[in-house]
Amino acid sequence: MTYASVLVDVSVRQTDRPFDYLIPDRWHDAIQPGMRVIVPFGPRKVQGFVLAIKETTSLDKVKEIEEVLDVMPVLTEELLLLGSHIAQKTLCFLISAYQAMLPTAIKAVYKKHVQITSDEDYEALPTELAQLFSVVKRREWTEVESLVSKISIVQRAIKEGLLEIEYEVKNKANKKTERVVSLLKVLDEDLKNISSPQQKDIIEYLRMNGQTSVKELKEFLQITDSPIKTLQKNEFISIETIEVYRDPYVGRDIEKSKPLPLVDEQRVAYEHIVSSFKEREHKIHLLHGVTGSGKTEVYLQTIQEVLLKGMEAIVLVPEISLTPQIVGRFKSRFGNDVAVLHSGLSIGEKYDEWRKIQRKEVKVVVGARSAIFAPFENLGIIIIDEEHETTYKQDEHPRYHARDIAVWRGEYHNCPVVLGSATPTLETFARAQKGVYELETMSMRVNQGPLPEVEVVDMREQLRNGNRTMFSTLLHEKIIDRLEKKEQIILFLNRRGYSSFVMCRDCGYTIQCPHCEVSLTYHKHNHSLKCHYCGYETYMPKQCPSCQSDHIRFFGTGTQKVEEAITQSFPEARVIRMDNDTTSRKGAHEKMLKQFGNGEADILLGTQMIAKGLDFPNVTLVGVLAADSSLHLPDFRASERTFSLLTQVSGRAGRHEKPGEVVIQTYSPEHYSIELAKTQDFIAFYEEEMKIRRSFHYPPFYYLVLISISHTDLIKVVKVSEQITGYLRENLSNRSIVLGPVASPIAKIKDQFRYQCVIKYKSEPALYDVLNRIQQFYQEETDKGKLQITIDFQPTMFM
Repeated sequence: MTYASVLVDVSVRQTDRPFDYLIPDRWHDAIQPGMRVIVPFGPRKVQGFVLAIKETTSLDKVKEIEEVLDVMPVLTEELLLLGSHIAQKTLCFLISAYQAMLPTAIKAVYKKHVQITSDEDYEALPTELAQLFSVVKRREWTEVESLVSKISIVQRAIKEGLLEIEYEVKNKANKKTERVVSLLKVLDEDLKNISSPQQKDIIEYLRMNGQTSVKELKEFLQITDSPIKTLQKNEFISIETIEVYRDPYVGRDIEKSKPLPLVDEQRVAYEHIVSSFKEREHKIHLLHGVTGSGKTEVYLQTIQEVLLKGMEAIVLVPEISLTPQIVGRFKSRFGNDVAVLHSGLSIGEKYDEWRKIQRKEVKVVVGARSAIFAPFENLGIIIIDEEHETTYKQDEHPRYHARDIAVWRGEYHNCPVVLGSATPTLETFARAQKGVYELETMSMRVNQGPLPEVEVVDMREQLRNGNRTMFSTLLHEKIIDRLEKKEQIILFLNRRGYSSFVMCRDCGYTIQCPHCEVSLTYHKHNHSLKCHYCGYETYMPKQCPSCQSDHIRFFGTGTQKVEEAITQSFPEARVIRMDNDTTSRKGAHEKMLKQFGNGEADILLGTQMIAKGLDFPNVTLVGVLAADSSLHLPDFRASERTFSLLTQVSGRAGRHEKPGEVVIQTYSPEHYSIELAKTQDFIAFYEEEMKIRRSFHYPPFYYLVLISISHTDLIKVVKVSEQITGYLRENLSNRSIVLGPVASPIAKIKDQFRYQCVIKYKSEPALYDVLNRIQQFYQEETDKGKLQITIDFQPTMFM
């Protein structure tokens, strides 16, 4: 007998271990580690992952596996090991780690069926229940919710054995199929006996084009199903149903591209990375290149070397907004060898792209954070573009960072990992300075052109001079100049909506979200107020809800308001606005960027999604409207993020022949992050910021753990927070610093009060044990869902 160790799909601590199940004889040689199976678990049937096969079990009684969901394992041996590593390092459930690796389409959906135990029991059912099951005397009733009103009668019938509950496990995955037509042997004399012109056209078309989809045949010949069915009946053609992929890039005309000649700095970086690959050395290369220095071309040419050796590559990009242009470049170079994985694809498209990888039909994956789990088994290189981006950190369980997973997989495969950025995180650059990472510097733009000229405008002076518009005099003049020259402009504002808050000018009342401690944002297109944290939405009042004054006004500036101001100040300008509101529909990102690239708009206005990675030859002016909006947040990385964002957005200008200019509008022009962004002097910023980090014991000098506690009862939150911090101070070494507890910067979200504490440490051997014990102590309360305790290692946000 053989047994399978199965990890069941139930996210509670008691089930966070494998359970033994008997493998039936019919699957004796078929079941492998990494496959999904359906197993009985208590009264239910649940999905599980096979972790190991073994010959013995310590249990007296073992249930059988009921169903096998996969022909081939969905998790490779490497990914099974990686899941254990993630669970251990992030303190998440093992099942959460494995679920994070798979596309949504193959996650289980559970359905309950209430069914009659046997046909004879139908007559014995109470009248109310018999009516439900009377439709063609069906034995099953799937819509369990409709039985809730009759719960006591249902329970009684179950106790009496008249009804039983059956649990069913289903996949979300639907394979797309297509009917195709093939021509069988048709002689010329057969054609003489066919009188229908349409049938003759079908035969002629198939002779010319070979196997064709029924849909394509009908569209091209403008015919119905009838002549096709007749030919099939007479055995002139055959029709079969085949599986096809949903291709998100179907119909795109992507022109093939060739490698570009590398400049000196590019070549040095390329040779160092390729050398690591050829020597099968796991080295981490930091490709630190100014904006426009040609990092993507280095990626492409190193991947070319990897593919020539028959190996595979993963490329991560931070946001969906970057993927259209990046994907275009990779597809043009490597064609159908590229699979794409990001949040802009439908569930079905993601599933199909993932299956291409699993079936080894592609060699390169380009995608967002979760693409790091691509089930490749022969990796030659992993590249993380814009490595400083916070989107590489998952903000829910498991709280992994894609960079850490890349390093782990690189070590497993003995392959290089490339981290690329004009503004790497301080932690990454410090490692490169120490020699832990290999530093590859590219200080010049590939066209040998200068970096854009940057001018900083003090908006306080503009106010003193009577300019109350959102455009400084300088930016206004430069926009007019570019519009006259038919050149393009990017305007950046890191805030969506019409205005950031609504306030009464008489009593000072600010309209806040009833569920979160944040002000509501006004959205003009539907005259509503929205919470950007919980999604709450309400109408815009005509009077102040507190004092009934009519003087209720909008304050702050959002992208919608800027768009309106552009229309008023520059009526001839064609504007495309890109923010979460305008790009929520599938394909909207790509459509807008394509329109702008084709010159169908003069101004691209947007939030963070337009700040990086975009490359438009005709953009010669970038305007940053509120440079300090991210500078004064209660977060030690606020200066780093501001410098990074300003450097990145400035880099969108003058990337080709035409020189570029940047205007940064700010109320804090003297701040070092803004002064140094003006010259894109990363080294000077790094040195300045490192002094502050060292003084206040922040990364990269110390590691951090953020513990967040939330509950609907404020007293409960305060009590638990104080208990946790007290326990940490007692059980951690005196080398660790415990801060808190304090209310989180946003003290309430979705009716949950929020407190937090922070651990700073350099080396803390007891850390994982202590945090594990805290989780176990509050396990019963957290399982019920009211109390939430989240532990975040190396947090990127403290809000």
